Amino acid sequence: MKTTMKRLVTVAAVAVLAATGLAAPAGAAPQDDGIRARVGAVPGMRLTGERPGADGQTVLDLAFRQPADHRHPERGSFEQRLTLVHKSVDRPMVLYSSGYDLGSAPQRLSEPAALLDANQITTEQRFFGTSRGADQDWSTLTVWQAASDHHRLITALKQLYRGAWISTGGSKGGMTAVYHRRFYPDDVAGTVAYSAPNNTDDRDDRAYDARLAQVGTAECRAALMEVQRQALIRREAMTQRYGRWAEEQKATFGTIGSADRAFELAVLRLPMMFWMHQPADGCAAVPGADASDDALYAWVAKVTLLPVYTDQSLRPYTPYFYQLGTELGYATFAAPHLEGLLRHPGVQEVRSYVPREIPLRFRQGAMADIDRWVRLHGRSLMFVNGENDVAVAEPFRPGRGTRDSYLFGVRDGSHHISITGLPPADAERATAALRRWAGQAGVSRG
Repeated sequence: MKTTMKRLVTVAAVAVLAATGLAAPAGAAPQDDGIRARVGAVPGMRLTGERPGADGQTVLDLAFRQPADHRHPERGSFEQRLTLVHKSVDRPMVLYSSGYDLGSAPQRLSEPAALLDANQITTEQRFFGTSRGADQDWSTLTVWQAASDHHRLITALKQLYRGAWISTGGSKGGMTAVYHRRFYPDDVAGTVAYSAPNNTDDRDDRAYDARLAQVGTAECRAALMEVQRQALIRREAMTQRYGRWAEEQKATFGTIGSADRAFELAVLRLPMMFWMHQPADGCAAVPGADASDDALYAWVAKVTLLPVYTDQSLRPYTPYFYQLGTELGYATFAAPHLEGLLRHPGVQEVRSYVPREIPLRFRQGAMADIDRWVRLHGRSLMFVNGENDVAVAEPFRPGRGTRDSYLFGVRDGSHHISITGLPPADAERATAALRRWAGQAGVSRG
């Protein structure tokens, strides 16, 4: 996958157990339509806690028992963590995933849930957070297995929520939603995928290099190449600062190999990270060649998220990098302007992020299969991308067999975009399609 690691999040602690009979947290929905008991009665579901919710909401933390291997359910199971934002069993349901762990605020509504005034289930993906079995078989971390988790969950909860279901997610979460539709196309009525990369051939990264050569202005692109050069010309000063920070934080570089390797990798990824996450006026802040070492280091550290290359930050995301190295694919960027300044051949390969004891064997064709389904058989799919987002240099595109589907672009948009950020006519079309999928055609909601 040609995308960057999501910002680091702290997994929220489990709230007060409902089974203790303690009062609901302050701010929880005052009404009680019996949803706690009804959800708790779903086979395989366990109520683990409750969170404060906005008026009219009941927010429940749940665990749903899943097979460790859907092809061999006799080989054990794990509990997949979920958070339910319940409004009414008569409202639509939005299935949301970041593609990673549950996150620190799983009760936050996604844009589709807000636009539809819908219920929402937020899912933690297998192998992330605590959603993993005791005996980890990495071969079961595949897009099909994860899609099958969602299928079982939806099948179980449709006993209660019989209205229209919509799936959504951004970046890896958007990819996750599309993969689920490929294998179980009838589980939901529609899918909204934001900033979702589509890596059909991991051996060909030319689209990403081409996007980096076109995005923004020539002046800004030149400034980014120069700041990369300056960072490596002043490598010793930069890595000294990086090393001191790591020592203070008790952070280590065992997986990537050293602070020097990690810094070089970060510099190679710098332009992609810049265009994915910087505001439209970010070019004005790019340091010039006359910037001090401190100013240069501070800017590079902020843009490239230098802390994410440590063992302590990488560890929770090992499943992500495993997926990149086995099915999703990963970009390496050409950098002829850095000739003579690079020391670590191959440092961009995904193997750099995964401990050596975990095997990586890439399965060619997995992503091409998803893309082929989208173009030939997909329906009720919506892709929303940012114009400046290098991660979607290879986007999903509806094809001749795709039905009732849309591809929208946010002008000057980065990796962080929304339907409401589209041009007004496109935003109206997108919202109308979403509401039609949810059975709300002609309904206007604030």
